[in-house]
Amino acid sequence: MLGELFSEEEMEDSRIIAGCDEAGRGPLAGPVVAACCVLPPDFPFEILNDSKKMSEKERLKAEEIIKEKAIAWSLSAVSNEVIDEINILRASLLAMKLSYLKVKRKIKPDLLLVDGNKTPDVDIMVKAVVKGDAKVAEIMAASILAKNERDRIMLLADELFPGYGYRKHKGYPTKEHTESIKKYGSNIITRTSFHLKSENLSPQSLLL
Repeated sequence: MLGELFSEEEMEDSRIIAGCDEAGRGPLAGPVVAACCVLPPDFPFEILNDSKKMSEKERLKAEEIIKEKAIAWSLSAVSNEVIDEINILRASLLAMKLSYLKVKRKIKPDLLLVDGNKTPDVDIMVKAVVKGDAKVAEIMAASILAKNERDRIMLLADELFPGYGYRKHKGYPTKEHTESIKKYGSNIITRTSFHLKSENLSPQSLLL
């Protein structure tokens, strides 16, 4: 896979590779969470997969192994308030950059690979890999960590804001979630810049 992305010279200069991914770009509530991972050559890569194709049990088990065996890993979250201020794309890239900077405190990678088609502003060579969470081991690992961490945040949100169904839909724009916003209005983790497609209502309009 990496041989398809880089020249031989670039590969020689990229001895330490980090992968980065985020979870939570699409929801109507909660933060966007990013993770960054550097894996050793002897990592059990067979446990990794696209996090969207893994069961919760598989993701949690993989997370334990990633955190135990990774050379370095980190997590960063950017709040819904910041998302509303700078937009979700910039917030996602910011979360990735913050995660990279945390990893850099332990080990400085030579190359950062990120999922998608946009890259954060970092001080090393960085490349975007479309569907990287299904292709690149380091991105897969980051995707698993980010997904699990954001799920935990939304489980806590479910306890703080009962009635919204966060435990079930994790803030994504399901019918149950949009109906709960119409019924109860916005709360402090609602992304007011995200519009509800149903009846062309936005969470912010429900406060008026």
